[in-house]
Amino acid sequence: MIKAMRIHANGGPEELRWEEMELKPPGDGEVRIRHSAIALNYSDINVRRGGFYIASELKFPVILGNEAAGVVESVGAGVDNVRAGDRVAYVGSGGPFYENTGAYAEQRNIPASCLIKLPDDISDRVAAALMLKGLTASLVVNRVYRPKPGDVILVHAAASGVGLLLCQWSKHLGATVIGTVGSEEKARLAETNGCDHTVLYR
Repeated sequence: MIKAMRIHANGGPEELRWEEMELKPPGDGEVRIRHSAIALNYSDINVRRGGFYIASELKFPVILGNEAAGVVESVGAGVDNVRAGDRVAYVGSGGPFYENTGAYAEQRNIPASCLIKLPDDISDRVAAALMLKGLTASLVVNRVYRPKPGDVILVHAAASGVGLLLCQWSKHLGATVIGTVGSEEKARLAETNGCDHTVLYR
């Protein structure tokens, strides 16, 4: 038996339940992970509230969480990219966003194809906190628009997780970075992470 944070209905934080549940052995192509660090994202709150799907599409109870790091406990048949004892991290588990959950648990099974091995110099906490935000920033910088010297880039919510990464990355690539922020404190944070100019929107 393991413990997991589950919801049995949409709603506020009062719907969260720390419960015992059975976890089957990993199936073909799956890996069992013992979590050591779990990220909390705004998307988790939206799933709990019921904001990312048609209610009939979600099967309760649901374990929240899309992003975590941990250690491989065991592997199912056909898994050759990781082995027991490897430190790994992931974001999502390969399905639709509202079905991609399961991180708020002591352990879970997940497709091996969703995992990345962690290098020794990246802690579990850093990996769990940066996967989703890092992939989002990478998508913007590498697929939407690649900043270059001479560009002026506007980053909304520049002090958010994704915003801070976009400021750093765009500045590194030679762009002038302008960021929108909601407070003087957030302005200072954005500026220490590559933002050349900040605009307070409050």
